[in-house]
Amino acid sequence: MLLDIKNIDVLYDDFQVIWDVSLNVEAGEMVALLGPNGSGKSTILNTISNLIGHRNGSISFDDRLISNQPTHTRTGMGISHVLERRRVFPHLTVLQNLQLGAWHEKAKASREESLAKIYRIFPKLETRSDQLASTMSGGEQQMLAIARGLMGLPKLLMVDEPFLGLSPMVVKDLIQIFRNVVDEGISILFVEQNVRLALSMADRGYVLESGRLVISGDSAELVDSDTVKKVFLGD
Repeated sequence: MLLDIKNIDVLYDDFQVIWDVSLNVEAGEMVALLGPNGSGKSTILNTISNLIGHRNGSISFDDRLISNQPTHTRTGMGISHVLERRRVFPHLTVLQNLQLGAWHEKAKASREESLAKIYRIFPKLETRSDQLASTMSGGEQQMLAIARGLMGLPKLLMVDEPFLGLSPMVVKDLIQIFRNVVDEGISILFVEQNVRLALSMADRGYVLESGRLVISGDSAELVDSDTVKKVFLGD
């Protein structure tokens, strides 16, 4: 088990937003975290990377308890987090954005090798290496954000709403990129609201509603689940 979360609660000050959630991701697996707006999906990712702390329960990564580890330590251990709405550095070039992704010592040592691999996965980025990120399309910026995350040599790549606002053609390209990343042995945990799209890609899924886990299982089992339909469509 690469990532193992057990029975965590998450609060913003005194307001609880996550109740007793457990989930896991195995090595080389793609897992979807699903739920309506406000269900707590992004909060789970933020808790894994320690942008927000948790109460109760535990988070383990690669057989190590990381509940009390700071964000930079978790990144160095192999957790990369691509935040919602891309968050590239707009006034830096594509190459500079990618180089910043390899900030910790292990990633720095392999930066040129990683860059060559990134350019094989994202050939368009190589042709745009001197272009300012702010001048790229939304789909290109999303590719850049994912590529920057991969520059940190992750074992787990977490991506929040990767397809938000993108054209069908760009979504199709990103789906193939996700599959290529998993083929490299990197696990992916991603947040998505489009249930059928997410479950067509993922090995397994977890569905949140109002901060609580309501169902989980193999994608084939979830795609036609009455519980999943109720969460997204109501009674």
